[in-house]
Amino acid sequence: MIHSSQLLRRALLADAVFSGVSAIAMVLGAGALASLLGLPEALLRETGLFLIAYTALVGWLGTRMSVPKPLVMLVVVGNAAWTLASIALLLSGAVSPNLFGTIVILAQAVATGVFAELQYVGLRRSGETVAA
Repeated sequence: MIHSSQLLRRALLADAVFSGVSAIAMVLGAGALASLLGLPEALLRETGLFLIAYTALVGWLGTRMSVPKPLVMLVVVGNAAWTLASIALLLSGAVSPNLFGTIVILAQAVATGVFAELQYVGLRRSGETVAA
């Protein structure tokens, strides 16, 4: 366990808000978003369902003064991987989003990359290990 810096807590909470809003939109509006973005409805809905659990985890971490360092590192690495996977998805040809869909995927990839960076810096600014 480490003492969570204010930057880390804020970055985790911002990530939780962004992910939570995205999750709600994807789960409840998958059909409408699929038409708007040119993406498969199932991909949007399943991503939204994943984000519900992710939002709960990151929101919980963001409200704690002491957090398990390995769990925070998992979030940072996961966000970095999500950023790369989003770009790879566009380059793979596995989906064919329209222009707006491409812009949305790239925007969320950039946002997720920013969260990864802020969380990493916040983790480095966090205090020493504490007893659990």
